[in-house]
Amino acid sequence: MVPFDYYPRTRIVFGPGKVETLGQLAGELGARRVLVVSDPGVIGAGHTALGIAALQTAGVATQLFDGVVENPTTDNVDAGAALARRFEPQLIVGFGGGSSMDCAKGINFLYSGGGRMQDYWGTGKATRPMLPMIAVPTTAGTGSETQSFALISDAETHVKMACGDKKASFRVALLDPALTVTQPLRVTALTGIDAIAHALETYVCRVRNPVSLAFSREAWLLLADNFQRVLDDPSDLSARGGMQLGACFAGLAIENSMLGAAHALANPLTTTYGIPHGHAVGLALPHVIRFNGAEVGGWYQDLLECTGGSNGYPSPESGAAGLADFVANLVRRAGLADRLSECGVEHERLEELATEAAHQWTGGFNPRKVAEAELLSLYEAAF
Repeated sequence: MVPFDYYPRTRIVFGPGKVETLGQLAGELGARRVLVVSDPGVIGAGHTALGIAALQTAGVATQLFDGVVENPTTDNVDAGAALARRFEPQLIVGFGGGSSMDCAKGINFLYSGGGRMQDYWGTGKATRPMLPMIAVPTTAGTGSETQSFALISDAETHVKMACGDKKASFRVALLDPALTVTQPLRVTALTGIDAIAHALETYVCRVRNPVSLAFSREAWLLLADNFQRVLDDPSDLSARGGMQLGACFAGLAIENSMLGAAHALANPLTTTYGIPHGHAVGLALPHVIRFNGAEVGGWYQDLLECTGGSNGYPSPESGAAGLADFVANLVRRAGLADRLSECGVEHERLEELATEAAHQWTGGFNPRKVAEAELLSLYEAAF
């Protein structure tokens, strides 16, 4: 039996067109001055302007910080915090993908508590109250909107720091699936695979519990089917909504449990070869499922009982092998290479990658023990 402490910190507002309620939601939190943190791509698509218009219509003064890049660094956070000190916001909005939402959290850490981003590396390092925040995700992937962690890279060492504190949770996650329709197909593919990995890894991780399992299961049901639908028809708003809710629920599953070996294997692939995170996870996940199946195959079968082999899902009897094949097929359907050798990874560096993977925090939560030897064998299988 795994003890847990479930405390919902994020209100979830969902539906097409809900971005128009952003000003009302900010007002309910008592804010009259709002810093909006977004990235150039989302701004260029016109989505951020919709949010700012909703805020201004409600009489809220706004300041846009547009210095977010993919995998935000301490430099980006420092620049945003400097702008916040000049503007003195009462609320921060993270508007965009996981990078915008994580950067918003980072800015809040520094603006509210001072110091450097490195001071918040780890968990529970914020000693002062933080500003309320609203997340407006425009992708369906990271689930950052319902997590209390920000992933920020050190601009000098390039180490990705996980900075977590319950005070950094968004007060509201505003999910408007209409904002996700304009995602490029590749972004849809990368974020969708990542979200599916979140559902599957949380379902079998060592610290899973009744709360996390409920979110993992519902996330799996929403994501697996709707991912295939958005690949076939990116304008399918219903499927986009399913993906956005599924990613949100998978984020809640992470917040209440943890991930596993697929994410431990993925991070070195991203830092060493620049393979996007969602693709790196997709390369590793089928092999991790087969590996874990030797010890927790029944758990995968339990998850597959939810879908009963219908609508293209693997049958429960196929277990871990069937699920691994299903995920591998999703990766290929998304147009992503499914072998490390096809992604520029050098075989002679697999041992080095395994050493780095063994130091990844998430690997310690995998249901089957993984050390360097096991991680190397998984890289070999994926090569």
